[in-house]
Amino acid sequence: MTWNILHGANDISNGKENAIAIIKEIDPDVILMVETYGSGKDIADALGYNFHLIAPKGTPLDDKGTNLSIFSKYPFGNRIDTKYPFYLGGREIIINNQKIRFFSNWFHYLPWDDAPENMGKTAEEILEWEKTETRYTMFQNVLPYLKKYAKDSDSVPMIFGGDMNTPSHLDWGENTKTIHNNLVVPWNTTVALEKLGLIDTYRSLHPNPITHPGITWDTEDKDDSHRIDYIFYKGTNLKAVKSETYHVFFNKPIVINDKKIMYPSDHGFVVTTFELYNSK
Repeated sequence: MTWNILHGANDISNGKENAIAIIKEIDPDVILMVETYGSGKDIADALGYNFHLIAPKGTPLDDKGTNLSIFSKYPFGNRIDTKYPFYLGGREIIINNQKIRFFSNWFHYLPWDDAPENMGKTAEEILEWEKTETRYTMFQNVLPYLKKYAKDSDSVPMIFGGDMNTPSHLDWGENTKTIHNNLVVPWNTTVALEKLGLIDTYRSLHPNPITHPGITWDTEDKDDSHRIDYIFYKGTNLKAVKSETYHVFFNKPIVINDKKIMYPSDHGFVVTTFELYNSK
């Protein structure tokens, strides 16, 4: 499961408790959390998860300025630290005696437009516009790490997920021109991940973005729906077999397993099920 819980799930009454209730109903083995902001340890303790805060060693686990974290039902292995812990970090997790590298990620939303197809730009101009602010620079900063671990993924699989704040080229292809003002846009970040061999779990299992848009961002009373939260993977002994997205508007009820819970976040979440094969 990957989920941006929004400001530690503290923006509505009982938000943290509601986040706990949602996670309990989904019951994932691993959570890649964004906007942890001090709430992660309490959530992990309430649900019985091992908890890793993506921050320099010695950072208090309830530090309210720390963005990313990883929860696991399985034991942790080595830390995976980067120079940019606010937007990329990881942890090895040992599952069935096999090591998998998990990475939690966040990229800045700027540059952002609710409907890029209506900006009056060509696809090439949109790609240049996308490079003008923070998100593209952040991705370039962490790309060497992703290249390194992708290269090693035949021996140690990797799972990379979070809030990337960018649309996907897989949702802006020839088959979606009718809803994108006749534009085909190979968005920079998702194309780069594909070139590294990382697989977009949701889109690989739901290849038609018209029938299965997988929306994770949609503001009430605005036309700004996009799929911007993802789980990617790479590894010869790992295969995604099911992937779903969940989304309701902020502070509206979500129903999971016939239970109604007020939703504490402005982002939807992604849940992917993997099959893990024995290493040879």
